[in-house]
Amino acid sequence: MINTILFDLDGTLLPMNLDAFMNLYFGSLAKHFTDKHDLESFIALIWGATKAMIANTEHRTNEEVFMEALRLSVNEQLEEYQSRFTHFYQTDFDAVRQSVARNEDILLAVKMLKEKGYKLVIATNPMFPRLAIQKRIGWAGLDIEDFSYVTSFEDNHYCKPQPKFYQEVLSEVGKTASECLMVGNDTYEDLIAGKLNIATYLIEDHAIVRDHALEPTYQGTYKDFLKFVYELPKIA
Repeated sequence: MINTILFDLDGTLLPMNLDAFMNLYFGSLAKHFTDKHDLESFIALIWGATKAMIANTEHRTNEEVFMEALRLSVNEQLEEYQSRFTHFYQTDFDAVRQSVARNEDILLAVKMLKEKGYKLVIATNPMFPRLAIQKRIGWAGLDIEDFSYVTSFEDNHYCKPQPKFYQEVLSEVGKTASECLMVGNDTYEDLIAGKLNIATYLIEDHAIVRDHALEPTYQGTYKDFLKFVYELPKIA
């Protein structure tokens, strides 16, 4: 019986225009490195390290993998880069907020699930530092304390769409696949949880439809999901 709901963050709990988000994110972050890179080379640098992190299947934190890949390009400057990243997330990352919104239906669904006794987890792709994830949870209008576990760059060892990502989440929350429902908007990265026999719900409003899309167990709009939650039983 399902008693735990795993939520994606971007495009699910936090409605967003993905292109606008990425443009604002890279534009704001790059301003902290104008003495070292032009925008194009900076984006290539970050994507290179990000791809290494996504491809990793070894038990190393995403932070370790990202920084190791970055070191290959920046060498002894790594600590300076890390310091600038931290300063960015403490300050100018807030400018990215204008590319996101709140959705009252998903907020009400989360509130209802909590009242019904479901365990709530944020299973966002852990490619961002903890601080950036905490801020985005707030932007969505949610309280991080409502979630028993939140994935992050510092804590997790794999990224979506690696099945090991979902295996790690199950282990961390102490649940079996049959007890969980994964709610997300990505037809591959979120729905691949189904390969582990985790039930899935595709949120259609900001769906990312990929060529190798997978079939969800359930799907619908935010309003449909709210109705779905309304019909779920209370957890004894």
